[in-house]
Amino acid sequence: MSSPDIEAVRKYLLTLQSNICKELSQLDGKKEFVEERWSRPEGGGGISRVISDGEVIEKGGVNFSHVMGDTMPPSATAHRPQLAGAPWQAMGVSLVIHPHNPYAPTSHANVRFFVATPPDSEPVWWFGGGYDLTPYYGFDVDCVHWHKTARQACEPFGDRVYEDFKRWCDEYFYLRHRNEPRGIGGLFFDDHNTGDFDRDFAFMQAVGDSYIEAYKPILAARKNHDYGERERDFQLYRRGRYVEFNLVYDRGTLFGLQSGGRTESILMSLPPLVRWDYNRLPEPGSAEAALTEHYLTARNWLEDNHD
Repeated sequence: MSSPDIEAVRKYLLTLQSNICKELSQLDGKKEFVEERWSRPEGGGGISRVISDGEVIEKGGVNFSHVMGDTMPPSATAHRPQLAGAPWQAMGVSLVIHPHNPYAPTSHANVRFFVATPPDSEPVWWFGGGYDLTPYYGFDVDCVHWHKTARQACEPFGDRVYEDFKRWCDEYFYLRHRNEPRGIGGLFFDDHNTGDFDRDFAFMQAVGDSYIEAYKPILAARKNHDYGERERDFQLYRRGRYVEFNLVYDRGTLFGLQSGGRTESILMSLPPLVRWDYNRLPEPGSAEAALTEHYLTARNWLEDNHD
């Protein structure tokens, strides 16, 4: 098994954060990301970059973190009890973008690397990450582009990689208490270690680099779409599902809070405005009904559209 190059991963993640912020700032045209550097007493720190009340982006955060500790938190050892008590390092870039326009979908992405060093043993490491899209008013062409970009990023690494990690994404970003997906999916992978560090690192980079290729054209196409109070109201209502998932199920949120991470950076993914309505149902045949009836169905967008 090849040894991990921790510094190379760190340098890549910092570059990725800068590149994504640059691309999204240019698209917004009004606001820049505000940077804050932070540290934690337990070890390590990070760089949070947040944009608020832009022309296009209502709220967005692109966070880099590199944290470490002497004992792994319970969320990280639940499936690896042999690592309990081992020193560890975790680093990654995590982002969420909430646009103003209800026709522009929310997007989430993260890529991360974890390494633990048990006493008298070789380092145990793995990669994780992916990205997913959460529309409020969907467009088939956007869904196809999103998944086509994801598939292209995966193709050099095996015939089944896209299919397997697409399925994992559908299963992971699922609100069991609502019996519905959070969005139209994308990619999700975790505990990824084939034994070849260079190849696995290259795959993580392919996923990270393809995010902006997947999202930026969609955001550019939808940012000026006409909308009114009805669409805005529905967007805020559906954002509630996003909050529910992040606070109840998200592994990154749980790991960050249990490991003593910086709360402001961990919860930067939450939208600035959201609403909950009791037992709200969309009108049959409406554009709002199409979200759950057509888009939030964990479908195979590439096969269904004969791509």
